[in-house]
Amino acid sequence: MTIAFIGAGNMAGSLIKGLQNSGTPAQQITAADPFQKQLDGFADLGINTTQDNALAVANADVVVLAIKPQITGRVLTELPALAPDQLVISIVAGIDMRSLQDWLPDNQPIVRCMPNTPALLGAGITGLYANASVTDDQRAGAEQILNGVGSSVWVAEEGLLDAVTAVSGSGPAYYFLLMESMVASAQALGLDAETSRKLVVETARGAALMACEPEADPATLRRNVTSPGGTTEAALNVMSDQSLPQTVDNALQAAAARAKTLAKEFGSQA
Repeated sequence: MTIAFIGAGNMAGSLIKGLQNSGTPAQQITAADPFQKQLDGFADLGINTTQDNALAVANADVVVLAIKPQITGRVLTELPALAPDQLVISIVAGIDMRSLQDWLPDNQPIVRCMPNTPALLGAGITGLYANASVTDDQRAGAEQILNGVGSSVWVAEEGLLDAVTAVSGSGPAYYFLLMESMVASAQALGLDAETSRKLVVETARGAALMACEPEADPATLRRNVTSPGGTTEAALNVMSDQSLPQTVDNALQAAAARAKTLAKEFGSQA
């Protein structure tokens, strides 16, 4: 499988490293970017680099779009017509399948993806959606590429990618806000800044590891550490009384709604 990346940013770099770690030879990977400075950062990976998008995609089995949404239409319409068996994987936020299909040849196999920033550390989760032209082998190829930076899930309807965006695409920031708030409160309780940070970060790490165990259920885990009349119950009662669950739901609904409007702002029908 030969793979061409259009765009040589951080996410493309992470995907390329993931591919190499899983055994894809460097000579089968090409990165294209108009800025040589971006490509210079890929020199130590040993892959092919070019400033010519057309050259990059000429013999690629898979074309990965890793560019800004504002330029996606121009980049795709300037490409030579792709072959019907070339798979396009888009990790471009805010560009829906209808727009991609408008800018690409009819019946082009396309997979839309929504990765998240932990992919930069190989710990990401990606939602994927395929159009009807994608074959089983191409689905497997898309999984191979995205699983190199974590794990992936398929959704049956494109609209569900908005939910993926709200939950996991934007999700790391929710946890960072909670951690930020806990660090500030720990300091208000008298702990120094470094101790506060370490306690919060390591607690988050440990809780995440427990939640990752097979058959783990967050609600059950919460009940298991909540003794009646204890300190944990006292804290959780405040969170419940101040409507934390409703706040979380409102936040995710807002993120999903914003994901829908981005498609209108940057898509082919804008």
